[in-house]
Formats: sequence, C-alpha cells, structure tokens
Amino acid sequence: MASCTISSRFTAFIKKDVGLSVFSSSPSSFSVPKTKRRNSREIVSVMTPQQSPRSPSATGSVKTAMTMTEKILARASEKPQLSPGENVWVNVDILMTHDVCGPGSFGIFKKEFGQNAKVWDHEKIVIIPDHYIFTNDERANRNVDILRDFATEQNIKYFYDIKDLGNFKANPDYKGVCHVALAQEGHCRPGEVLLGTDSHTCTAGAFGEFATGIGNTDAGFVLGTGKILLKVPPTLRFVMDGEMPDYLLAKDLILQIIGEISVSGATYKSMEFVGSTVESLTMEERMTLCNMVVEAGGKNGIVPVDNTTHKYLEDKTDVPYEPVYSDEQARFLSEYKFDISKLEPVVAKPHSPDNRALARECKDVKIDRVYIGSCTGGKTEDFLAAAKVFHASGKKVKVPTFLVPATQKVWLDVYSLPVPGCAGKTCSQIFEEAGCDTPASPSCAACLGGPRDTYARMNEPQVCVSTTNRNFPGRMGHKEGQIYLASPYTAAASALTGFVTDPREFLQ
Repeated sequence: MASCTISSRFTAFIKKDVGLSVFSSSPSSFSVPKTKRRNSREIVSVMTPQQSPRSPSATGSVKTAMTMTEKILARASEKPQLSPGENVWVNVDILMTHDVCGPGSFGIFKKEFGQNAKVWDHEKIVIIPDHYIFTNDERANRNVDILRDFATEQNIKYFYDIKDLGNFKANPDYKGVCHVALAQEGHCRPGEVLLGTDSHTCTAGAFGEFATGIGNTDAGFVLGTGKILLKVPPTLRFVMDGEMPDYLLAKDLILQIIGEISVSGATYKSMEFVGSTVESLTMEERMTLCNMVVEAGGKNGIVPVDNTTHKYLEDKTDVPYEPVYSDEQARFLSEYKFDISKLEPVVAKPHSPDNRALARECKDVKIDRVYIGSCTGGKTEDFLAAAKVFHASGKKVKVPTFLVPATQKVWLDVYSLPVPGCAGKTCSQIFEEAGCDTPASPSCAACLGGPRDTYARMNEPQVCVSTTNRNFPGRMGHKEGQIYLASPYTAAASALTGFVTDPREFLQ
C-alpha cells in the first residue's frame, strides 16, 4: 500500500492509496489492512471480505457497502446498489440554470422536444439570473429577457427575476449568485440530486446531496425528461482532524487540498469530506469547501449531514428529505489525512488554483487591488471574517478594495448584522472606516470578467488578491492580470498592507 508524508512546510499530511481496500468510515477511527510494503507506488487491491448480515440502511438493504455518492445515485436510479464506473439513468430532483447558460439550454430543449414542448416539472426547475446583470451590454440584458420569457411560457415556479437594474432592492424576487441563493431559498436538501449549468454547482454537496455541473446539451435533455445518464464516480475521502486555528478559514483548507492533489487530482471523482474539523465548520464554510472541488477536477464534493445541516434547513424548506451516509466498509479510491491544527494560511498564486504557497512566503508581492465576493467568498460569514481583520487593525486599506455580496440577503446582513467582538459595529460600518469601496449590487460581478463595464472588472494588467475560485489568465478581465486566490482573512490583511499578507499579522 502506498503511503507518503508530504512536505512539512504544508503541515502533517498523509495519503493512502487504498484502491479497493476496506476501512472504517468512522471519523474518529480510520484504518487500512496491513500489507507487505512494496517499492512500487502502484495501488494495491485486496479482496473485499464477506459481509456479515446486518440491518438495512436508511436507503434500504444493500449487498455491498457504498459511499454517500453511490447511495444517492443508487436511490435516484432505482438500483439496489451501484459501483464506480457504472452508467445509470438518474432521476433529477432540481435543475438550476442562469443567464449565461439558460438561453442555450432552452434552445436545445425546444429543438429536440418541439417548440411547444413543456418541461418535465415546472416546480423542479430553478432559474437564477446572476452572472452578467448590472451592465449596459445589450446581449447580456437580452439573456435575462430570454430567461423571463421561458419562465412565463413554462410557468416556472422558481424564477428569481430582476427588471430594475438601477436599484436591485426594487426587485424583491431577485436573489444574486445562484449557488448561495440555492441554499438560502431551500433548494439544497440532503440525499437529493441537484444539477446546474454551472461548474460550481458542486457547492450544494455541503448539504449531503449529489450536486454537479452539466452542459447546455445535458440540461436541455433534463428539461424535457427529468433524467440524466451519469457514470458513478469513485470516491476520494479527505479526513480533516484537529482544532481549526482562529486564523484559518475553509478557503485555506480547500486550497491546501488542491495544492496537494493538483487541478487534475480528482478528475471525475467524488470528494468526501469528514473528520472533526469538518464537523466543526458552519454550513457556509462547508459550502466553501465543496465549492472548489471542481478546481481539482472533482465530479462532486459531499459532506455528511449532521445537526448543523438540520438546523440550517429548519427555516429553509418543508420538503421531506432523507440523508444517507457512507457505510462503515465503503470502498474509497484514496484517503487523505490532514492535521488542520498545523496548517498555515495559504494562497494560490497565478495562474492556477493548485499553485499553492504559504501566504507569508508571498509577503514581497505588491498588489494593486483586493476583491471580496463570489459564490466562494461572498457569503455573510466571509464578510464578517474580513470585517474582523479590518477592525482588529484599526487601519485603512492601502489599495482599492471591492466588496460584492453574493445575494440580497448577504447584502442586508452586511448592513445589519453586528460583527462579533467589534463593539456592535456592522460590516458596512467597519468597511467604511477602513476605506473600502461601498458594497456593490449582489451578483457574480468580476469573478469571471464579464462585459467591460462590469463592477470591479480588471481592465488593466493589475495584481489582485481575491476570494474567488479561479485565477487563470483573463479570468477576472485582463488577460495579463495576476490573481492570488485567498481566504477573506488573507484578502483583508493584504488590503491593509498593499502586499500579500498573512492574516496572523492582525489576528494575533
């Protein structure tokens, strides 16, 4: 069995390639069968021991132990059991689309099913304009019009429309960034299958469901049938234990993981996150963790459901849901273990999410701007974290600092929620005192560039520290721009110094 310890610069980390080996799923006790050490790093496979009779699981009796992802897909495909590599027709619970991919998906649906065809279920389709909204670009505006026409024609129950672009607050139905809105509006439920025409749909895996992005062609088919053909992915398990230092956030954890396995390390694999550290995370932090699995090539990310999940959903949905959990002897392709207490704040340097470095190693990198926003780093808790750093410093920012709340609810929180330990001040008050830009209208904004008049778009070859998810050339606008991906803590600390900065400089 291959086992290796990675550079001590990035904490104690162990990977075990377990192939078809069997080991416990208990977060407190992980073990693998002992085998004779080999010089080769080839994955070792062993026979699965005969299973003793046991009582049925929550999803019915199974003959072979399964992971969470395998169980969800088995239930959705009406199969008693599934194994990685199998191709199955899956019943979809929710299909989400937005202004960038919706028009194309609708066009394919009409072409293949007929101009007068009706969608398979008008209450299971969620349409959320969020990408190119606050712009004068006529084609971008037209896309939203197409969404509106389709929603009216098909009587779509969940269409979060926006008509007045001059004042987002005048649009009570408008939400903002789709992945955050899906959670806030109760569309994310344990045990379900949620698909979206956006690669970061994997964010919803934080709720213990199978969530993944699909293309327009697949979406067009789902619109007409409510089904999709999927290959069952193998699962990588990431065990994170240890007390989370108060200078780290989930963004540090996922950047650490991507740095270990690379942007192709989880290609078409499920990434399951467990361990005491994961259990301690809030739902929004779990969403951050699952949000970036696609940056490692992952098919989906998933976190086991617990009391934190149930509590979050209490006032979000009244739709019954049934969680699933990996069986104790479920088979995982590989297991990665992290002692989170030994981690330091990290960044991803240009131009790849796996170009990891310690924040303190980049202290000489001069920056031109900071961007806090997106489905990854524009949630309520992300702004609370940034405000905490600004307040602790008592200083003003040295570079333009752009703030884009993900949704209307987040925007309201920024202006109304007191930041813990900050004398009752709200995020907006602290941001104003620090000299940040006024929080902008909720949307994806400059995360993926957009039309030239998009708020905070990089129209010049600048250096930016950002809480977003990708730093490829041209991602936020200018193709020569340089993007350092970071947590809200690190982004705020960097804004205060004008250089990439370890947040411990202000938090300790």
